[in-house]
Amino acid sequence: MPLTRNAKMVTTKQPRAGKMGPAAENANPEKEESCQAKRSPSSPQGAPKKRSAFGDITNSHKNQVVASKKEPVKVAPNKAQRTHAALGVAKNNEINLKKSMKKSPPVEAPAEPKEDPVPEELVLAQVLDPSKERVPAVEDIDKEQLGDPYANAEYAKDIFEYMRGREEKFILPDYMEKQPDISGDMRAILVDWMVEVQENFELNHETLYLAVKLVDHYLVEVVSMRDKLQLIGSTSILIASKFEERCPPCVDDFLYICDDAYKREELIAMEMSILSTLKFDINIPIPYRFLRRFAKCARATMETLTLARFLCEMTLQEYDYARESPSKLAASCLLLALTMKNLGGWTPTLEYYSGYRSQDLHPLVKRLNFLLTYQPRDKLKAVRTKYSHRVFFEVAKVTPMDMLKLEEILKNC
Repeated sequence: MPLTRNAKMVTTKQPRAGKMGPAAENANPEKEESCQAKRSPSSPQGAPKKRSAFGDITNSHKNQVVASKKEPVKVAPNKAQRTHAALGVAKNNEINLKKSMKKSPPVEAPAEPKEDPVPEELVLAQVLDPSKERVPAVEDIDKEQLGDPYANAEYAKDIFEYMRGREEKFILPDYMEKQPDISGDMRAILVDWMVEVQENFELNHETLYLAVKLVDHYLVEVVSMRDKLQLIGSTSILIASKFEERCPPCVDDFLYICDDAYKREELIAMEMSILSTLKFDINIPIPYRFLRRFAKCARATMETLTLARFLCEMTLQEYDYARESPSKLAASCLLLALTMKNLGGWTPTLEYYSGYRSQDLHPLVKRLNFLLTYQPRDKLKAVRTKYSHRVFFEVAKVTPMDMLKLEEILKNC
C-alpha cells in the first residue's frame, strides 16, 4: 500500500478536546489508563484515543431491590389469621415461603425485580434439587454507576440485546467466491494498511472495526477490481469516522494517505456507492463493543482487556473469522485472555450477560490460540507492532498457550 509504516501523517483533523473515559472497558480502566505512558517520538505515530458509544451504559434498572415490597403469597384469610395468632408474623412468613416453593418453581414477576439476576435455568435446577450447592449470584456490573446521569443505566440491557439481534442481519456469506480479481490475501493486506491508518489518525478502535465491516458487506454486493480495493478501504474509514468520531478526518486527508492515487470525485462517488449499496444501514455490530462489555463483567484489568483486544484485532485480517458472530468472537477472545492470565474461567455473571456458556466458546478459543501460535501472516506486522508498544502493555510479546494444556484447562472450566 502507498502509505509507509513510518511516514509522518499530515492531517487537518482538529485536536481533541479531551479523552473520554472508557468506563465500559473494565471495572476501573480510567484509573489505570491514565497512568499509561504516552507514545515516544520513535513509536508508531499516534496512540489511539478510545471512546465507546455505549461505554458507560448500564443495565441496573431491572436489578434494583424494592425494599418496601414483599413477594405476595396467596393464603386464605382465615388460615392466615390463625397462623398469625399461633406462630406470629415471623413464623407465618417462613411457612408461607416454604408452601410457595413447593407449589411452583419461582417465576420472576414483572413488578418484583430481583437483586441478583440469576439465569432462570440455574434457579430452576437449584429448586428441583435442593441438595445442590447454591448457585453463585450474578453480579450487577453497573451498580456503581446508578448515580451517574451520563451512564444511561436504564438502557444498557436493551441496547445490547438489540445489537445481539442485529447480528443475524449482518452474517457474512462467503463472498470471495464471486470476486474474480480479489483474494483473501489482498483483503489481509488492505486490513493491515487500515490498522496503520487508524493509528496515524488516532482514530477510535470502533472506527477501525466498523470500517472493516463496511468493506466486507460492500464486497458482498459489488464485484470489484483490485485497483479499487484501497479506495474502498479508505472510503470505508471515512464513513466509519463520520459515524464514530467527534472530529473525523477530512476528504483531503484520505486522498493524502492513498498517495493521491485517487481523485476527490472518485472518493466521494465511492462514498455514495457504499452508503446506497448498504441502504445507509451502517450500525453494524462489531466485536470490540461486546468485548468491552464482557471485560467489565469479568472485572478484568486493563492489561487483560488489552490482551483480549490484541487477539480480537488479529482476527480482522483473517477472512475465516469475518463470518463469526461478533459477540461470540468477543467472548472467546476474553476467555482465552483470562485463561492465559490464569484468572479463572467463565463465571455465572459472564454467562448471564454474554448469553454463552463456556462450552459454546471452546472450539473458537482453540482456533484463536492456534492463530496466535502459528502466525499465518507473519509478513503483515501492523497489529503486532502496535500491541508490542508499552502503551499496550507489550501484549503482542506474550507466549501462546500449549494446545494440550489449553484443552485440559477448558475441560475443567
